[in-house]
Amino acid sequence: MTKYQTLINVLDQLRKEAPKEYKRYYPLDNNVEGLNQARARAYIHLFLKVKFGLLEFKSREEFITDEVNDGGIDGYFIDEENKKIFFIQSKFRINQKNFEKKNIELDELICMDLDRITKGEKSGVTGVDYNSKIQKLIKKIQGIDDYPKYKETVILLANLKDKYLPKLKPLTIFPTEVYAYDRCYNELVFPVVSGTYYNPKELKITINVSNYGGSNRIDYYVDTSIGECNISILFVPTAEIGRILYKFKNSILKFNPRSYLELASGSVNAKIKDSIVNIETNEFALFNNGITMLSDNTYYSDRVGKRNEAAIIISNPQIINGGQTAYTMSRIFEEYKEIDPELNIFKNKEVLLKVITFNDEFNNLSQDEKLTLIEDVSKATNNQTAVNEADRRSNEKVQVDLQQNLFEEFGMFYERKKGEYGDGLRNKYIDRSIIIDREVFLRVSLSINGNPAQSRRGSAKQIFKKEIFAQILNDSQLFKKYYFGYSILQSLNKEQKKFDKDQNNKFGVVQYGNGLRYGKMAVINIASEIYDSKYSNTEEFYAQASKAALETIQQWFDFEKYVKNLPTNRSYFREMFDPETGERTLEINFDNYYKGRTLSTDLINYFSKNRR
Repeated sequence: MTKYQTLINVLDQLRKEAPKEYKRYYPLDNNVEGLNQARARAYIHLFLKVKFGLLEFKSREEFITDEVNDGGIDGYFIDEENKKIFFIQSKFRINQKNFEKKNIELDELICMDLDRITKGEKSGVTGVDYNSKIQKLIKKIQGIDDYPKYKETVILLANLKDKYLPKLKPLTIFPTEVYAYDRCYNELVFPVVSGTYYNPKELKITINVSNYGGSNRIDYYVDTSIGECNISILFVPTAEIGRILYKFKNSILKFNPRSYLELASGSVNAKIKDSIVNIETNEFALFNNGITMLSDNTYYSDRVGKRNEAAIIISNPQIINGGQTAYTMSRIFEEYKEIDPELNIFKNKEVLLKVITFNDEFNNLSQDEKLTLIEDVSKATNNQTAVNEADRRSNEKVQVDLQQNLFEEFGMFYERKKGEYGDGLRNKYIDRSIIIDREVFLRVSLSINGNPAQSRRGSAKQIFKKEIFAQILNDSQLFKKYYFGYSILQSLNKEQKKFDKDQNNKFGVVQYGNGLRYGKMAVINIASEIYDSKYSNTEEFYAQASKAALETIQQWFDFEKYVKNLPTNRSYFREMFDPETGERTLEINFDNYYKGRTLSTDLINYFSKNRR
């Protein structure tokens, strides 16, 4: 699946969020033009959702003005907090080639009546009134008392030739940000699939202080190797945590070794949900270990003008422990916000929150130094779910680069954090076929690096150990070759499926020996040798991977015949003699052979002479 196809999936799911009375989003099956127009409108929805955190369909639709007599403005957003107003001009293209190659012409920007609209003119130069959405925009601008403080920005959702960039401002009047196709993929599509959109600069949590006998928080200062930090400990309403995670999702879990995990039956998350939904009293505060959050600056006050309430404001918040607790709260919030608007399901239920505020020295650390410090804090903090070695490697730079490279080049979603694409899967933006399992990818990479036996033999805990992991993924620029090997594996898996229903020839043993059953990593080791860095993200890349897989596996029966007769493999293939019958049989153990010490040498010796 290409990135453009993923974009189309996302737009179609956003269309389906529209209530049924919004008929323009539900064109008839034979109405191709209507479908294209609906997707074009959904494209603006995507921008509003990702950039401004507008999660509800109706809250986004309010800002879309794309109608007849719209003054060239397709949408807008007024950011009252940061005193900014954004005017959106969008040119959605209905096929991948045009979306990625076709540029908007300057003539198409001339139609933006920004000067007239921001000056309060209610009609265009021809005297025809602007549509009702634009009239509403004009009234909103008129209602902003301190509008001179606002900064206007034009958002152009289209490709534009570089030579036209200097000419934009004379046409649009205001500074313009261009979201060409690549920026759309990286800053709109990937974030909405991974739940990492709309990063909060500040987070306000309202606290119920009626249950506190004395002071309603513990405030403690600690000397560390990077200077003094502050720790605030207090109980906060579970509804507040649910609201926060529902809006910000994985954006607030960037330093957490895991993203949120689904509510699988019997899981820790399911038990957390049960303690909220099925218990009316506040045992949750007693049983749960709580949430640990990092903050650049933290402000607290119990003087907010409301009885029994206080508030805490956290700058650039990041949850480093208790992410599963927080995510479960968000799922409950999402499930009950319509049927229980007062959120009584959360009533009188609180969770312990620890806020760690580092001094300015923390921001001066390198990314690796920050991650090391955060990991140390994470290890030392109680956790409902154990953090394994794979989780601990999830934020390392080589993995971040690998994820970015695989998406940009192939449109694939490398899952460096367990559960990070849960939002995309649940909303049907993507399916599992385009998610790359990190453990499988690492095993493939290990085989390509010359260790096919270890790639099959080593446990996940072993191969994700820091020293071994660093050797395997020591260069993120090798990602194309590693993905070539991963594509070979996909071809081998596809070939194996042909034999699933053949009870007499499972795994195609008759044709391929044990290559598909035990030897896939060994096959990848040989097949990947034909990789050529000139292969690009085209049909050629996948065709060559498939060809390499099939041509190599077709030689496997002969390869296994060769290795069974080698003296060095007697521990795997031993001749047995039955004195009662006088029969001689060969005891075969290909399972252990493909994990064994002789495999690499055998592959080199055989295929250096017999490669077709």
